[in-house]
Amino acid sequence: MPDILIVSAGQNRRESERVDLIPPPADDDAASRAGLAGRADAHAAVPLLNCLLREVAEPLPGPASGAPEDGRRTYRLPHADRLLRVRGTRRPADPEVYTAGAWRPVDHTELVKLVAEELRRHTGRSNHELPVEMLDSRDAVAALLAARARATPPDDPYLLSEQSLVTGHTHHPAPKARGGGPAAAWLPYAPEAYARFPLVLLGVREDSVVEEGDTAALDGLGTAPPGYRLLPAHPWQLDLAARDLAPAFADGRLLRLGTTAAPVWPTAAVRTVYAPGDDLFLKFSLDVRITNDIRRLWQHDLLRLRATDTAVRDAFAASGRPADGAWLSDRGHRTADFAVEQLAVVVRDGLRGHLPPDAAPYLAAALVEGFDGNPLAATSRPDAWWDAYLSRVVPPALTVFHRHGVVLEAHLQNTLIAVDGAGLPVRALFRDAEGVKLLAGPARPDGLPTVSREAGWERLVYCLVVNHLMEIAAALAEHHPGLDPWPAARRELARHDLPEIPALLSAPTLPAKTNLLLRWTAADGAAARYRPLPNPLSGG
Repeated sequence: MPDILIVSAGQNRRESERVDLIPPPADDDAASRAGLAGRADAHAAVPLLNCLLREVAEPLPGPASGAPEDGRRTYRLPHADRLLRVRGTRRPADPEVYTAGAWRPVDHTELVKLVAEELRRHTGRSNHELPVEMLDSRDAVAALLAARARATPPDDPYLLSEQSLVTGHTHHPAPKARGGGPAAAWLPYAPEAYARFPLVLLGVREDSVVEEGDTAALDGLGTAPPGYRLLPAHPWQLDLAARDLAPAFADGRLLRLGTTAAPVWPTAAVRTVYAPGDDLFLKFSLDVRITNDIRRLWQHDLLRLRATDTAVRDAFAASGRPADGAWLSDRGHRTADFAVEQLAVVVRDGLRGHLPPDAAPYLAAALVEGFDGNPLAATSRPDAWWDAYLSRVVPPALTVFHRHGVVLEAHLQNTLIAVDGAGLPVRALFRDAEGVKLLAGPARPDGLPTVSREAGWERLVYCLVVNHLMEIAAALAEHHPGLDPWPAARRELARHDLPEIPALLSAPTLPAKTNLLLRWTAADGAAARYRPLPNPLSGG
């Protein structure tokens, strides 16, 4: 396999010269370090292999697919003409390549080289940045594992679920990359490291404040001096933007006012935090690439945020049935006119007003990854649990689409599921207006971007069925062998009178987003590209 040159941030360095981001264990024991490296490799290989096997590789049928008794499957990488085999399906592990008449294990660094070679041949394009991100993602996992071993997890089950995603996005080549910087710069703010920290409080001169919607909750976080308004800031983003903001601090447009009295907890989205005492979510800009995008609150998104959120709130309110789900409203934003994107903060509803009595919320993505107290794994009635889950998650997403033209980004990380005392799902909560798409219609405000019903339906099927239900179903079946989750899913979907449902239930394939190819070809993160994936709903 040829050596690959890795280029990052204007700095040329070969893979062997990468900066080690792994904090050494306290005892610096060689066996401990080897164990940590192996665990990091295993975590990082799962989503990368999932991408490779879904988007590029060709499964070999019959006996060539591996001996059933050892759980291995064999794939051909058609452009590099290599054979690869892995153990398992939902979380593929132990990758091996066929070389010189024998199977040989490959570690994560070798796997990155193998993927890069295949993609270069497949697309006819080189990409020096993505291999760096893959390697940085693996090193970030190692740093997180080491940090978690020394940290105390949150007592609150909801916060624990938000901070449990060490592997992360199941089908992204570099889900844990943090911009390639040293771990010391980002670990204090990493949800996966059980971080909690105070926000920095800034004073913005009143004539520089830009805001829209309901931002009153921000004023309760502290006190601004006369002539200024309060603006909380994420300390990591403040460090990243320090050079650009220096003039505003120098001339008095910005003041440092200390920090919040209580810490906030970063959620799985990293840049969104939860303040339990205030029951408030705050979403910040973060000038770091996380998965497909630089996570800045772009001005064009801020300008349409209120109209989009209003459309979603109205759609949920029109149902009039609390059991049909809840929307965590992005009810306003505040920033400064000299740093609109860098200092923007979005105010999002908290949890309490949206939960049934005595119900406990969990992040849906955490049900797939797993954590202590996971209700998906703990249930003794998986059929009833799955029926309840489907009845809470599917109807709201389909109803607001069909009746109100709202396309929720109903994937695992944007969905919370509340369970009752018996562990059964009782309500779904959806979030993130930035990811919502709206169908064209006469009631839409002028200038608000819209999509066709066909494009909106494709996106909803990907987010709700492929990204969400397929992952929950696979995890449930893994924890409860013998369960077939798809008859119940077909029944739930068939209950809804949408013209697209018959085709969904009979189509041989579903649209699967190609995150690996999207990143390799440097496409815009919002420019989703799909490839056909076998449809488990069409089985009867």
